[in-house]
Amino acid sequence: MFIRTAQPLQSISAALLREVHARDRSLALHEMIMLQEQVDRSTSAQLVAVTLVSILGGVALLLAAVGLYGVMSYAVAQSMRELGLRMALGAGTASIFRRVISRGLRLTALGVLCGAAAGLALTRLFGKLLYHVSPNDPLAFASAVAVMTITSVAACLLPAWRATRTDPARVLRN
Repeated sequence: MFIRTAQPLQSISAALLREVHARDRSLALHEMIMLQEQVDRSTSAQLVAVTLVSILGGVALLLAAVGLYGVMSYAVAQSMRELGLRMALGAGTASIFRRVISRGLRLTALGVLCGAAAGLALTRLFGKLLYHVSPNDPLAFASAVAVMTITSVAACLLPAWRATRTDPARVLRN
């Protein structure tokens, strides 16, 4: 039974119990709750699933950023002689910075292409789990690409900055 009222539940519960017993003495009220609480109870499993998926997605994004940072740091460390030689021949810090960032973005582009292809291939499996979103929603795919691009640029900033602070004379001496 649903009752619409502007009064709080505590103030009408006794009157509601009297009305139900006046109609039929054999009826018992199992529980009196607000409609919002009923909706919250019925959607709690979905809320837990969405929270878990969000947390796991955040962890995956963090792992991708840390992995790309590690790869870029290693790549910069391995190419210090090349970068030092470029700087000795007149390459500016902006050029070196762009070179390192573009390497990271190329790695990310390859990963995003593979991920988008896998995502499109798996849309039939996950289509029934989505609510008010098409499995092939271009906004969702574009958002994923944007988030990964921003994450990859952020992961490449420190190695690129370190590459621009290279002393060409010291690197070429070693």
